[in-house]
Amino acid sequence: MSQQSVLIDGVTLQLASPMENRAEWIGQREVLKQLLACWIVVDDQDLPLSPRLVGVPGIGKTALAMAAANIRQQELYVFQCTADTRPEDLLVTPVLSGAGKIAYHASPLVTAMIRGSVCVLDEGNRMNEKSWASLAPLLDQRRYVESIVAGVTIPAHKDFRCAVTMNQDDSTYEIPDYILSRLQPTLPLGFPNRQDELAILQYHLPFAEPEMLAMTVEFLQRSHELNLDFSARDGLNLLRFALKRLAQDPEHPIGQDKAWAEALEHCLGEDALNLEGLAERKRRELGGNALPLGLGDFFFDPDDPLHPDFDGDDGDDPS
Repeated sequence: MSQQSVLIDGVTLQLASPMENRAEWIGQREVLKQLLACWIVVDDQDLPLSPRLVGVPGIGKTALAMAAANIRQQELYVFQCTADTRPEDLLVTPVLSGAGKIAYHASPLVTAMIRGSVCVLDEGNRMNEKSWASLAPLLDQRRYVESIVAGVTIPAHKDFRCAVTMNQDDSTYEIPDYILSRLQPTLPLGFPNRQDELAILQYHLPFAEPEMLAMTVEFLQRSHELNLDFSARDGLNLLRFALKRLAQDPEHPIGQDKAWAEALEHCLGEDALNLEGLAERKRRELGGNALPLGLGDFFFDPDDPLHPDFDGDDGDDPS
């Protein structure tokens, strides 16, 4: 049972509850080792690092941190960062109690600090600079935060660990350099290979038909090759919908191919039905730095006589 409250400098703080955490990490073992290394201390004078985990949405950044906390056998707290997160949301929030008194509620972050647990600041680059500024002393050698609302300074337990996840997309704030210099190192997550991606889908959906799993993995791997940002999370969502459609009317079942294609369109959009066309449009939107990619490029080598642009000239004709 977690401690429900704690007294700091005469102020009682109500603590948050930890997450239930049974996360496992599949594939990409090196980045897991790197994260665990960040949280090691090698001397009494040493401090743990607070890394940022960077990648496209749905690639498993939060799952990675959860798995690392599980390996360390520490409680886990997750704080979801948003554009309107205030410093008091990050630290201590005053709440009017039934007796008309003010009760002070510690955030998941502050609770993790007090209890010596792991906290993940999820989607950190959606948070504004004012909120990040309140964490500056926590992320350097001082290891404390100051709550203006409660009027207390809260030191971090020696076992407190932190990581920040950051999405690579446009709907984010630019984090100031003085904060980025404290969030080191940067650990990038890439897309899993075919075997690992299949294992991830099977782990979450062990009841899925092998054919449905194979179609989904093939789609995801092709999207990775085309530098499209469809992730395992997208694959899980479309698979879940397809499986529900198959189970909906056992007396008049629809085909697996039809259910999967329908799920793909409704979960990821009509553009996902044509990955090559989507990839070409995205390249053009990025400024046209890459040559347009025609259908012939996907099926034929440029020197193949069947390629639409083949001119039959190998450069060795002396005439």
